[in-house]
Amino acid sequence: MKRQILKSVFFALTGTLLFSCESDLEITPNNPAVFLSDEYFARPDAYVAGLAGVYGNLALTGTEGPGSSNIGGIDAGTSQYGRCLLYLQSLATDEMLWSYENDAGVREIQRNIWTAENPIVRGMFSRAQFQIALCNEFLRQSTPDLVASRNPQNAAEIPAYRDEIRVLRALAYYHLMDMFGKAAFNTEDQPVAVAGVQYDRQQLFNYIESELLAVLPALKAPRTNQSGRLDAAMARMILAKMYLNAEVYIGQQKYNECVTQLEAIIAGGYSLAPNYLANFAADNNTSPEMIFAIQSDGVVTQNFGPTTVMINGSVGSLEANGESLGVGPGGWGGAIRLRRQFVEKFNGAQFDNDVRNTIISGSRPIDITDVINRDQGFILAKYSNKTSSGANGSNQTFVDTDFPLFRLADVYLMYAECFLRGASNATASNALNYVNLLRERANGNNLQNITASQLTLDFILDERARELHWEAHRRQDLIRYGRFTGGSYNWAWKGNAQNGIAIGAFRSVYPIPVLAIAANPNLTQNPGY
Repeated sequence: MKRQILKSVFFALTGTLLFSCESDLEITPNNPAVFLSDEYFARPDAYVAGLAGVYGNLALTGTEGPGSSNIGGIDAGTSQYGRCLLYLQSLATDEMLWSYENDAGVREIQRNIWTAENPIVRGMFSRAQFQIALCNEFLRQSTPDLVASRNPQNAAEIPAYRDEIRVLRALAYYHLMDMFGKAAFNTEDQPVAVAGVQYDRQQLFNYIESELLAVLPALKAPRTNQSGRLDAAMARMILAKMYLNAEVYIGQQKYNECVTQLEAIIAGGYSLAPNYLANFAADNNTSPEMIFAIQSDGVVTQNFGPTTVMINGSVGSLEANGESLGVGPGGWGGAIRLRRQFVEKFNGAQFDNDVRNTIISGSRPIDITDVINRDQGFILAKYSNKTSSGANGSNQTFVDTDFPLFRLADVYLMYAECFLRGASNATASNALNYVNLLRERANGNNLQNITASQLTLDFILDERARELHWEAHRRQDLIRYGRFTGGSYNWAWKGNAQNGIAIGAFRSVYPIPVLAIAANPNLTQNPGY
């Protein structure tokens, strides 16, 4: 099923699906007449190809292979949705460090000195706004009247497609709200190429919430949709994330609302994968705890996305351990290493047998005094291009491993945090049980289970790092805990200092790219930039 939907994506994005483009998004223009033609939509596969194309924008960057980009004037890898998400949410924190600082934008991101001209910041903002444009165009072209005149034989399927598209649009707006605090707002009701008005966090929060609540009743039940496509649990996960972080976004506590969504997800039939690392293997699309992931296939959808980057980047410069991860022996020669503060989350004998501890130290020093010295700092072997049975993925550079955006383990930890933050509809017994289920999975027994007195907010923050590292959650978590900006928690190279220094509170959101402001006069810059 995974290969089937990915083939549809490939078909859709290699020239058949040509969406019209909005000028303020800096998109390489295609001929809108091709996509807008009645002849195209009369094809029986037109709408499913369109749906696949919108999903495909999460994984692919262009129509001509991994080196192409439909975001004008930017490197393809720098505009890949999941990779930009990983960089802005994980590379900017204590979780990882990138060796090759001559890669455009990397040095500024990982040293927390980015500006509004940073290409990775631009890539994320533009890719998310492009996703919104794709969603809007699909909705414009799939109204009941148009479907009836063009493709009536498939009319029964289109409402479900439209609901999924609305969730994908909400996901893009959610990421813009979280990382940028604002967005250029457009829906299918506005004409193409009209500059979107600026929506702030409150406006975005209200819109995303209303959209998701509106479509939830019609979405497929959890785990019943085609592999790679979203369902009700994915929509609930966006809502839960918004409610968990509502104090940051809109200054209001919504922990009860978060628990309501989490309980509905838990009731949806998910279960923890018996093997933690199966969630990060080449066949992780089969994991029973995966709620939604950005798909990857080494043959059909080759791209320099987050899992290709992490797996090749995890190969040590000294270890040359690529074969054990299902890629070339040398990988990318030590591209990614760990900062001391993350490594220390696994300090102590209690983590000696924790399968989440895939840190490789060898003869390496723990401290990275010189960022470009690839022999300094420990490395990690969490993600792999081998299947859970040990077989290699289909390609030894471009991996088959999907990038997990949402999985059940996160749901359990969010529930426990909501309980600790005062949610009246969460119980102490459930909170403790959910955390200990993760500890038992990690250790193969209950010897490292915690007690009620050990279940604290500080524990949850560290446990989230141990369970969810390199899954693009860390920046959001640190901000929610008040430890991303300021100096209450510093990590190596934070603020461009070897031992870390305080950074300004304005860096809790990223700047609006200068080119986006130049193209859309409705957008204003975030304070501090």
